[in-house]
Amino acid sequence: MTHEDRGHYAKKHQPDRQVRPEIAEAVKQNASKGEISCAAAHKIARYQNVPPAEVGFTIDSLEIRIVKCQLGLHGYRPDKKIVKPAETVSQDLQETIHDSLTDGRLSCAAIWDIAKKMRMARMEVSSACETLGVKIYSCQLGAF
Repeated sequence: MTHEDRGHYAKKHQPDRQVRPEIAEAVKQNASKGEISCAAAHKIARYQNVPPAEVGFTIDSLEIRIVKCQLGLHGYRPDKKIVKPAETVSQDLQETIHDSLTDGRLSCAAIWDIAKKMRMARMEVSSACETLGVKIYSCQLGAF
């Protein structure tokens, strides 16, 4: 999504796709000042037993901004992202990241899987990616 599209999130989706009312209500209850956190969106997905992408679609349809990415990549003020390169990356983590790459990139979902498998914080894995120069793609909520 480009800078010019900000605030027009629904344009990313097919106009005939319908929002599920129960998800919309949950999003509205968890949003504040036109924003919802990544963590809150994922909590809604778990509670509603739907994929995060369904919640992301609803968020977009309601023209709500996703903030505080759990990987530290977007939605933080004033610098937009807070993830910093790790000082060091263990050989084990480096190998796991490299084994999980798709076309030289790592998906958001893969980072979550690595973090869970290695019992690390998600932000630690994204920080390692910053150090290794690995691009992260495919936000589970559809933010990027």
